[in-house]
Amino acid sequence: MADTTGKKFDFNIFLRLMSFAKRYKLNFFIATTSTILLALVSLLSPYLIKETVDKYITEKDTQGLINNVMLMFGVVLIETLLRFTYIYFANWVGQHIIRDIRAKIFRHILQFKMSYFDRNSVGKLVTRVVSDIETIAAFFSTGVFTIVSDVLQMFAITALMFYFNWKLAFIALSVLPILIYATRIFQQAIKATFQEVRNQVANLNGFVQERVTGMKIVQLFNRERIEYENFNAINNKHKEAFVKTIWYFSIFFPIAEILSSIGIGLIVWFGSKQIIEGFVAGPGTVMAFVQMAQMLFRPLRQIADKFNQLQMGIVSGERVFKVIDTQSSIVKNGTIHVEKLEGNINFRDVKFSYVKDEEVLKGISLDVKSGQTIAIVGATGAGKSTIINLINRFYEIDSGTVCIDDIPIQEYALENLRTQIAVVLQDVFLFSDSIFNNITLKNPNISLEEVKKAAKQIGIHDFIMTLPGDYQYNVKERGAMLSSGQRQLIAFLRAYLSQPSILILDEATSSVDSYAEQLIQYATETITKGRTSIIIAHRLATIKQADKIIVMDKGLIVEEGTHDELLQREKGYYKNLYDKQFGTKKAS
Repeated sequence: MADTTGKKFDFNIFLRLMSFAKRYKLNFFIATTSTILLALVSLLSPYLIKETVDKYITEKDTQGLINNVMLMFGVVLIETLLRFTYIYFANWVGQHIIRDIRAKIFRHILQFKMSYFDRNSVGKLVTRVVSDIETIAAFFSTGVFTIVSDVLQMFAITALMFYFNWKLAFIALSVLPILIYATRIFQQAIKATFQEVRNQVANLNGFVQERVTGMKIVQLFNRERIEYENFNAINNKHKEAFVKTIWYFSIFFPIAEILSSIGIGLIVWFGSKQIIEGFVAGPGTVMAFVQMAQMLFRPLRQIADKFNQLQMGIVSGERVFKVIDTQSSIVKNGTIHVEKLEGNINFRDVKFSYVKDEEVLKGISLDVKSGQTIAIVGATGAGKSTIINLINRFYEIDSGTVCIDDIPIQEYALENLRTQIAVVLQDVFLFSDSIFNNITLKNPNISLEEVKKAAKQIGIHDFIMTLPGDYQYNVKERGAMLSSGQRQLIAFLRAYLSQPSILILDEATSSVDSYAEQLIQYATETITKGRTSIIIAHRLATIKQADKIIVMDKGLIVEEGTHDELLQREKGYYKNLYDKQFGTKKAS
């Protein structure tokens, strides 16, 4: 989407936002109708004031005065009812629309490739889904409807002025061109400042989110003072962006107030002169004109503020639609559904790069037979984890083919493919919820009894029962209440319960204590039995029993074979890794 920051008003974004109101035609119609009626009913007040002063107070007609006062009271009640209807239904429509937009953008984000999240800040995405969409709500509730009401009222008041006295009408409107010009200049200036405000809000959210998530690193390396200074710098930019908007408001509103006061002063002066010279029927007309001038200028001053809401809604809409329009989803052309994969995996001359022209995999080929357990080893950055990302289709390959059961993975329905593959990562992510919900991911088809049975089979039921609340124990955000080893055990159970055809363990035994490692080893033996398994490991002792070990270096497969076969290769890459690892242990 093209950047519209320089435009005063993007009508295409406006129409696109308004299109979301189609689902709520009735309530939108009620809000619009009450807005129009409110503008028209407001005309009765100055008319009744004119009649009251000129006909009943001047003529000392007590009964007529009482009748007119009662009539004015009735008008106030009608205005109150219409204002309630307008406020309720305008906000009702706004809240339903932002619910729909938020659901749409979140559903779209769920489909993004992992590469999108590699390039974009989580904090900025949170800003789009939360605060930007809240701004769109104000676009409907206090923006569009209020502006419609104010514009209608201004036209109706102008017409009534000319109906009463065309000379006084021209006097009242004499300052209007200057006020309109000032409003237009204000509108032009405020768009860019609000764009900057939204940018700084996103930067602030992103910074805070990252530092809170990485607070352990911040404190371990004594970065508190530096990060505080960095935060102050970003916070100051946010403040400056907001102060700039306040600067424009502080200029515009006093000018608008002065012009309004001048307009009312001219009405009083010219109207009084007309009464003295006998050209106006009575003081009621002048009083009505003073009220109508206030009713005319007040909406015009507020329109600038409401246009602010409208403009902020357009800016936020532009940013939200930019995410919605981003085409970064995995292509889902696959139609093949299978009940259970056999688990044969084939890579043929696969090349892949996260960044263009920087290949991570440089044409690898490998075969994994159904039911085999293979291990992939190599230095950091060799491309081990990339292989599992490609099997799950988190990323698309640059060239070559990846097949499962002799069918290219692109031909499988994506959801069906991923339900057949379970992954246990080194960095286990747990939600702030119970252990039971973290295991089942709130799948209603999995009962607590099934979870307990599976936990007993892989040997971790006793560990869970030691926790307060056992399976209902809340692990808090990212599983902070559990050790890394305990989180790994929960991930094993989650994977085992899904009964996958293909199991992938990515550094699943790294950074855990010896007790947890024993449990994980037993769980690994149980969970890998009878299914195709791929194990990525730094600890070579954990993969001795693998059917085949694949050794990678700098995006290439340099060796493959069983543990014993690879150790027999003098000056082999695997033998070198093994000697270094176990030689270090002996030395210690």
